[in-house]
Amino acid sequence: MDSAPVASKRHDLDVWVVIPLYNEASVIGGVLADLLRVFPQVVCIDDGSRDGSGAIARAAGARVVSHPINLGQGAALQTGFAYALERGAKYVVTFDADGQHRVVDAQAMLQRARDENLAIVFGSRFLDDRTQAGFMKKVVLKTAVLVTNWTTRTRLTDAHNGLRVIRADAVRGIHLRQDRMAHGTEIVVQLGRTGLPYAEEPVEVIYSEYSKAKGQSLLNSVNILIDLIIR
Repeated sequence: MDSAPVASKRHDLDVWVVIPLYNEASVIGGVLADLLRVFPQVVCIDDGSRDGSGAIARAAGARVVSHPINLGQGAALQTGFAYALERGAKYVVTFDADGQHRVVDAQAMLQRARDENLAIVFGSRFLDDRTQAGFMKKVVLKTAVLVTNWTTRTRLTDAHNGLRVIRADAVRGIHLRQDRMAHGTEIVVQLGRTGLPYAEEPVEVIYSEYSKAKGQSLLNSVNILIDLIIR
């Protein structure tokens, strides 16, 4: 059984959680209920949803910034980064809307960033064996890691995990132009150029029946490779 998140600490008021949100009406309320117990400042970037996701997020207690049309996850993250910096964030946590990330992992990553004075902590599903990804997904994602490490001169084990903790000085170095899945590589490139200290933290990614039904488990991984090739 997963560990329950602990109550929010006062110093977490310098943290903003940024969630790109697109057509996740059936799950976003639950995701936010767990997050807001720990992180009181959450902003969802409603990226042109057509299912009322933004209204549900607002009712759950999150701030909501809306894109009138779907611009892609990279653009949603960039909007969220600007929003958080304008409100004095010292740290930004990027978190997916579909229920695949665990709040306790975000807490551990944030604490490590504070304790070790790290500018970036990347979540990695490949540093332990908790994440139950399918064989083909592992092959595609690990291939993407090899390509990303080769093109960015980094040494990551999971280059396309949406769970990250990024300190404000590193966030200021991010200017995303890739709106589709390749924005994950673009973030690594731009953060690497800052020269700021980073680390990876083992996390569990939960592949639920919901995410599998949406086709995210393998399709998103294939999209990553396509975008890496054509970008």
